[in-house]
Amino acid sequence: MKLEKLFKAKKALLEGHFLLTSGLHSDKYMQCAKILQYPDITEKIANMLIKKMKAKKIDVVVSPAIGAIVIGQELARQLKCRAIFCERENGAMMLRRGFEIKKNEKCLVVEDVITTGGSVKEIINIIKDCQGIVVGVACIVDRSDMSELLSSALKVNIKTYKPEECPLCKKGLSLVKPGSRNFAGQRKQ
Repeated sequence: MKLEKLFKAKKALLEGHFLLTSGLHSDKYMQCAKILQYPDITEKIANMLIKKMKAKKIDVVVSPAIGAIVIGQELARQLKCRAIFCERENGAMMLRRGFEIKKNEKCLVVEDVITTGGSVKEIINIIKDCQGIVVGVACIVDRSDMSELLSSALKVNIKTYKPEECPLCKKGLSLVKPGSRNFAGQRKQ
């Protein structure tokens, strides 16, 4: 499966002027939700990720809400382990809904897209605070410069800009925040 072609075919590679969760700006946005709406494709992506990871015993898959819940659930199904997610409350990532990570549980952190790795780092800290063990990080799309413990189905090199240096802002293009922390397509001025 050629994942980059699939993103284009499913109109999941968006072009425009985007505000990323990290606060950076970009002219491209990988909308994994448009791919993950197809269970057969989700299953294949999870299988690709499992093949790329070194064989490890995993007790629990931990994903950030909301974008990575679907791929995290499918990975856990294939790995035959639990799937839980962290979510933000008052801006801080945390375990809620009675989810827990037990001491020495082997955890796989799963994200849909990694740009700066901010959410992943927050989840790693939660796992460590619970005395769990991070055995790896997996994502569908890696647009970061992270390499430690990371397995991805697709590595892309998409430029990002600090807001004050963004050439798209300088052109006066409308800024869109398509991710899960804001309503899809909501325009910001």
